[in-house]
Amino acid sequence: MPIDAMTDTRRELTDLERPALEQAFADDGVPVFHARQVFGWLGRRGAAAFAEMTDLSRDLRTQLDAAYRIATPRIARRDTSVDGTTKFLLELGDGKLIESVFIPDTPAQTFCVSTQVGCAMRCAFCLTGKMGMVRNLTPGEIVGQVRVLARETGLVGQAFNVVLMGMGEPLHNYDATMSALRILGDEHGMALPARRVTLSTVGVLPALERLAGEAYMPNLAISLHATTEDQRDALVPVNRKYGLRDLIEACKRFPVKKRDRITFEYVLLDEVNDTPADARRLVRLLDGIRAKVNLLPLNEAAGIEFARPADDRIDTFARILADKGVIVSVRKSRGRDIRAACGQLLVEGAQRSPAQRLAQRL
Repeated sequence: MPIDAMTDTRRELTDLERPALEQAFADDGVPVFHARQVFGWLGRRGAAAFAEMTDLSRDLRTQLDAAYRIATPRIARRDTSVDGTTKFLLELGDGKLIESVFIPDTPAQTFCVSTQVGCAMRCAFCLTGKMGMVRNLTPGEIVGQVRVLARETGLVGQAFNVVLMGMGEPLHNYDATMSALRILGDEHGMALPARRVTLSTVGVLPALERLAGEAYMPNLAISLHATTEDQRDALVPVNRKYGLRDLIEACKRFPVKKRDRITFEYVLLDEVNDTPADARRLVRLLDGIRAKVNLLPLNEAAGIEFARPADDRIDTFARILADKGVIVSVRKSRGRDIRAACGQLLVEGAQRSPAQRLAQRL
């Protein structure tokens, strides 16, 4: 763990939503409008230190630097795929490592960010789940990934999308995830519209029901992957607590704006969940939901026991859905050569936990 992270007693500014930052400044005798200035420097201009905030007086910058720190994930490594996808290995203040991915031209520029170090969901086809759960990320660490990727890709102040599809289950870290989204969406900061954010979840039902009442409402993607209770129990263990039937009913109640749909993500596993019977059951499951289906042929990797279906099986599955009027797409895998594709994020290196080291040997 870096020494400064252990000994720095200053308050972490990046964890604060703007109203909380304004209150903190007021408590310190700093005029509230300076909080909005600082918030704007972080969100709109990608500042990483008070010294960069040149419209603040030097004395104020010194005062703020003595009271607050601006934690920014450090880039430990980056890998760029032949298709332009870039995977960033980021080191946090306590030395823990996470991965974030920049996916260009999708058709917009997209940042895929993590919400946890590791993941507790243990989906059978996902490398991240083999890490186990290390810890939740803070709001500032989630937002920090976006700030770093925007700076490194030259997109500070420009339009991009954010998908919460990296390491971790966003709704398992609900409070920090939603705080981070409010920070990203604040009009005085990055002003990221909710329509440019997608939250992917396996279906942690109490949190999904809370999400339905949020003012800042991201696009919703449900990681489904199965069409029967037994099948999903085996592939997505959280289904044993929050079953498929209850998940589907919660999706039917979820508020969907006009012209919007819930995306159902479905990883296709050869001769496991890719049969015509599975496709027909999926059509029936989604009846009555404004839905679209994103088929994800498995990204094979060492340590995953399943295989990618042949193209004709993928085409047959997709055609059955389309013929029944379901909007369906087959996701083109990005960054497979640098292990940046869906389900392939697995931190390696000196800071690995015992669970991570075990996963590396599998």
